[in-house]
Amino acid sequence: MTDFIPSVVGSQSGFRARVQKLGGNLAGMVIPNIGAFIAWGLLTALFIPTGWLPNEDFSSMVGPMILNLLPILIGYTGGRIVHGQRGAVIGSIATIGVIVGTDIPMFLGAMIIGPLMAWILKYIDKALDPITPSGFEMLIGNFSLGISGMLGAMLGFLGIGPLVSGVTTVLGNGVSWLVDNSLLPVASVLIEPAKILFMNNAINFGVLAPLGAVEAEATGKSILFMLETNPGPGLGLLLAFWLAGPKLLRGSAPGAIIIQFLGGIHEIYFPYVLMKPQVVLGVIAGGAVGVGTFMVTGVGLVATPSPGSIFAYLAVTPQGDHLGMLLGIVLSAATSFVVTWFILRLSKDDSSEVELDAAKDRSKEMKAGK
Repeated sequence: MTDFIPSVVGSQSGFRARVQKLGGNLAGMVIPNIGAFIAWGLLTALFIPTGWLPNEDFSSMVGPMILNLLPILIGYTGGRIVHGQRGAVIGSIATIGVIVGTDIPMFLGAMIIGPLMAWILKYIDKALDPITPSGFEMLIGNFSLGISGMLGAMLGFLGIGPLVSGVTTVLGNGVSWLVDNSLLPVASVLIEPAKILFMNNAINFGVLAPLGAVEAEATGKSILFMLETNPGPGLGLLLAFWLAGPKLLRGSAPGAIIIQFLGGIHEIYFPYVLMKPQVVLGVIAGGAVGVGTFMVTGVGLVATPSPGSIFAYLAVTPQGDHLGMLLGIVLSAATSFVVTWFILRLSKDDSSEVELDAAKDRSKEMKAGK
């Protein structure tokens, strides 16, 4: 399965190269759909009950977009990368299975099932094309895609969806154990990588927010609301990419900073980490320092900030906790920036720019319909 997804990486060897290749492939499924993520993020920031312009009608689009539209787009893109338009169609069909089979956003499930089913269909087509009678190409092609798509959706429903949901549950249980044993800074080792795989909402709203609500009801605030939503680590990472990242990413970083830090849409920086996976160490370090600072200063929030922007933090911070809250965000951003900056500088001569060039070119081709 070495051709599972066409690589955007040059010929390399070793574990680091394979990890970076995987990250580039995952980023290739997300980058072309960043506009859709921004649209969802703007709807969320503006119109949910805790947003800037609460509107029940407009906010009703937020759930369907994150649960349905965004995973389908990712599955579509992953399938198209592997096997063109036919791969895109079967990737979308199969993604429906993982969506219906769970009740959490299935970004990771779409990243798995979309290219997997496109890869399977690619070899089915290779087997059927030479033996298809003349004049029956469309009939056999449509039925082979339809049957494979149905089976792929069933696989997603029965296998991939529950598997990803199980991984999310395990991560959530791990976070709960760390919380119960007062090891909150260590939770960043689980939370930050899980966020990059788009499990952030599941961990926050499925684990941390309910636990935080119980604590806040008893004490008036909770630090648990701050573990996943802290905008500091993402801010530091984006600043480092702006100043020391591949040239092609530097121009996009300022806009991403505005969307991430002010708008609270953390998903905007995930492709940066997927493109260069080793920088996850920066956000892990930043997250741990931020949580440690929140613990030392004894601060918390009265509710989960949704979305996780600096403005939402200011709005749900109880009186007297603003200084500690801001200090934690600043120190987490500084830590993330320093660690990420050094990683980017030390890997200056690797193939990251080549990878990014290839990913951008591929995205342009897909956008042009080639």
